[in-house]
Amino acid sequence: MFATSGFKKLEKGEEKMEKKNIDWSNLGFGYVKTDKRYVSTFKDGAWDQGQLIEDDMITMSECAGVLQYAQTVFEGLKAYTTEDGHIVCFRPDLNAERLAQSAARLEMPVFPEDRFVDAVVQTVKANAGYVPPYGSGATLYIRPYMFGINPVIGVKPADEYQFRIFTTPVGPYFKGGAKPITIKVSDFDRAAPHGTGHIKAGLNYAMSLHAIVTAHKEGYDENLYLDPATRTKVEETGGANFIFVTKDNTVVVPKSPSILPSITRRSLVYVASEYLGLKVEEREVLFSEVKDFAEAGLCGTAAVISPIGKIVDHGKEIALPSGMESMGPVTKKLYDTLTGIQMGRIEAPEGWIRVIE
Repeated sequence: MFATSGFKKLEKGEEKMEKKNIDWSNLGFGYVKTDKRYVSTFKDGAWDQGQLIEDDMITMSECAGVLQYAQTVFEGLKAYTTEDGHIVCFRPDLNAERLAQSAARLEMPVFPEDRFVDAVVQTVKANAGYVPPYGSGATLYIRPYMFGINPVIGVKPADEYQFRIFTTPVGPYFKGGAKPITIKVSDFDRAAPHGTGHIKAGLNYAMSLHAIVTAHKEGYDENLYLDPATRTKVEETGGANFIFVTKDNTVVVPKSPSILPSITRRSLVYVASEYLGLKVEEREVLFSEVKDFAEAGLCGTAAVISPIGKIVDHGKEIALPSGMESMGPVTKKLYDTLTGIQMGRIEAPEGWIRVIE
């Protein structure tokens, strides 16, 4: 059922880029400038061949389309060092596909998916010294993004674009690791019906900033957004999808046309069904059901899974039976299995792991 990982033992004397002198165990989730970044420009109806450059600065017109009308989309993925010393990426083809879908929705030229994957490989190879060592808990975060760069004053799509990738070594997204978090039901909507909630556009994240700052000021770690049409169904947070576990160990993930199609969530659904033999339901989840779940978590590239211990709905607390001390047992199995696949400890399904070096 599962393909071999495709890893081979490093040959004796095989050259590897020397690791940078970084305190890997104390990295936060922030930006650290690395040596090289990838850039390709779309002009006169075509993408150029692209190249790796050292300059981390971008020069553009004050009237650039991205500055005036937020015409920008992006992706997020990671490179890891596996148990046997290889540097790998996790399912970059799905990031390529999702960026293409996002670009098309914002009337931007699609960057070819095969070139996207190749650009990721080139960029990670050029910054291999920044890929944290196995066992450090840190990873190399990869940020592909695209934006309109030529002057645009009337409301219309830009004519010229840049596709870029930079990398930065990061520690865990949520400080304190897997300790359960407390979230609140937001009074704000993340997306509009028939809007852009299903794509990874910068404007979606800008619109969630006020809500997350408000939640933090009130002492919460994140928001739970309800569906914008009826405000009765669970959607997602500003940067992660939800995953729930029932008392009979069924994995439930919310389904909605305005939810971003998380690659981590899709992978966890497969792991739950095919590796752990669990029943999985992808369906609309009424907020009224949440009190009956045994476990809950947030899933995404940055955090993988962050367990939820408590959900607060305007003063009414829903305490998950899994508690505030650690992940619930099913969530923990899902987390351990997926991270085991990513780190090369567990055999991966065919095509999931892209070996870079």
